[in-house]
Amino acid sequence: MTTTGERAVRPRRSFIFSPGLQPEMFPKALASGADIVCVELEDGIAPKDKDEARGQALALFAGPQADDGVERIVRINCLRTAFGLADVQAVLASETPPPALMLPKVMGADEIVWLDELLTERGHDTRLHVIIETNAGLEAVSEIARASARLDALFFGGVDMAAELRCKNAWEPLLYARSRVVHAAAGAGLDVIDVPYLDLEDLDGMEREACLARDLGFSGKGAIHPKQIAALNRVFTPDAAAIDHARRIIAAFEAADTGLVVIDGKLIEKPVLRDMHRILAIADRISG
Repeated sequence: MTTTGERAVRPRRSFIFSPGLQPEMFPKALASGADIVCVELEDGIAPKDKDEARGQALALFAGPQADDGVERIVRINCLRTAFGLADVQAVLASETPPPALMLPKVMGADEIVWLDELLTERGHDTRLHVIIETNAGLEAVSEIARASARLDALFFGGVDMAAELRCKNAWEPLLYARSRVVHAAAGAGLDVIDVPYLDLEDLDGMEREACLARDLGFSGKGAIHPKQIAALNRVFTPDAAAIDHARRIIAAFEAADTGLVVIDGKLIEKPVLRDMHRILAIADRISG
C-alpha cells in the first residue's frame, strides 16, 4: 500500500462479502485471496437480525487487525433508513471502529458530507466507500465522488441500478451507467469496482465481463464465492511489462519534479501517477 496525497493506493482487484451474523466466516473470507473483505449488514441480513449482526460485526474490530494486505470494510444499511442510522450510532459509539464503511443506495453528496462530519467530530479515521446503485445516485455521481476526502472508491451496483432504470441486468443495457460511474471516479482520483457476476457456474462468462470492466476503467470486480476470486485477481493484475512501465514513469516524475515527462517518446502527464502507484501496489501484493 502506498499513499498519494491523503488517499492510500492499494490493490482493489476483488472483493467478497462476509455475513455479519456469522463472524466465524470472517477469517475464511480474509484468507480467500480477495483484496477486500466486506462484512455485510445490509441486504444479506433480515430485519429481525439487524441488531445482532451489527453487534457481532463491530466486535470483529475490537482487537488489532493482522497486517495481511486485505482491506476490511463493513457495509452498513442505507443512511436514509432507521437501520442505517442505528449502524452509524454504533460506529460512533465504538472505541474501535471499522477501518472503512461501505454506504449502499447513496442518492446524494449530502449523505457523505453528513457522515464525514460525524466521524470527524468523533475523531474516527474511518474511510468511506460508496455504492452507486440508484438513479438519483447516478445523476449526482460526480458530486458524490468529490464529497469527502475520506472516500476511497465507488462501487457500481448493477442489480438495483437495472431495476431503477427498468432495463435488463446485462452488460450492454448498463454500459452508460457504468461509464458514468467510471468517469466520476477517475475525475475524483478514486478506485471503482464493478458489481459481482451472479452466475456462479459460468466462470468463463464472469471472466469475459471482468475483462470488459477492466478495459472500461474499473479497478476490480466483486465475487459471490471464493472460487471466483483467482480469476478476478488474474484479470485485474497488470503484466510484467506494465509493472516495469509504471516503475519507470514514477521514477521519471520523481527525478524531474515536474508535471509531465517523456517516456519512450510519449508525453505523460502527472494525473496518470495514481494509476501507476496502484499497479505497483498490486505488484507488491502478489510478490508478498
